[in-house]
Amino acid sequence: MTTQALSRQQVRQLDRFAIETLGIDGVVLMENAGRNAADAACELLGDPAGRAVAIVAGRGNNGGDGFVVGRHLSLRGAKVVTFLICPPEKISADAAVNLKIIRALGHDIRQVRGEALSGLSAALGRFDLIVDAVGGTGITGELRGDLAEAVRGINAAARCVLAIDIPTGLDCDTGRAVGPVVKATMTVTFVGRKKGFDSPGSDRYTGTIKVADIGIPPQITAKLASEHSKQ
Repeated sequence: MTTQALSRQQVRQLDRFAIETLGIDGVVLMENAGRNAADAACELLGDPAGRAVAIVAGRGNNGGDGFVVGRHLSLRGAKVVTFLICPPEKISADAAVNLKIIRALGHDIRQVRGEALSGLSAALGRFDLIVDAVGGTGITGELRGDLAEAVRGINAAARCVLAIDIPTGLDCDTGRAVGPVVKATMTVTFVGRKKGFDSPGSDRYTGTIKVADIGIPPQITAKLASEHSKQ
């Protein structure tokens, strides 16, 4: 972890360094992220046993983190339902590994796309916690289509929300909300705070910010972040 706020490009550089130079497989990074995010979820839930948790997951690695969160919360006794807002065949490689695992475990996975998203807020309103795993730091510009509808559904449910890495729709670098953005109770972000979190007004979307480790040594994180900031 680092005390330096990270830009979108720095986040990508750190991930690439961890995978290509350190040899930490992307699935391992995802497992570390999801397990630590599950710990953060328990800070909001208390004892997760018997509590109802909704994972709202998109196609990228953020969604994969959400699958891991759901698996670990289920192991701790939570009743987990995963709402998948994209076709399974379009899910990124590492995320697909974790989707396959929760399918094999018999998790409740529901595809919600297109017109079905109009009923998402009502469905989510029955849960104790919603995990926003729709989109991550790579999102730029205004959300549209199913992504925008999923975010509106999460916010309309008016429940406790844990955002994974960054609230979906919030710009990583600027902290601006140019369209619908998830309003989280807590954001568990990985390696370091994101640059946009320091922008005035971003806290109305992030809620409390918790920084979690994903297995990259802190001295390497600090070194790479510092080198990149000088470029």
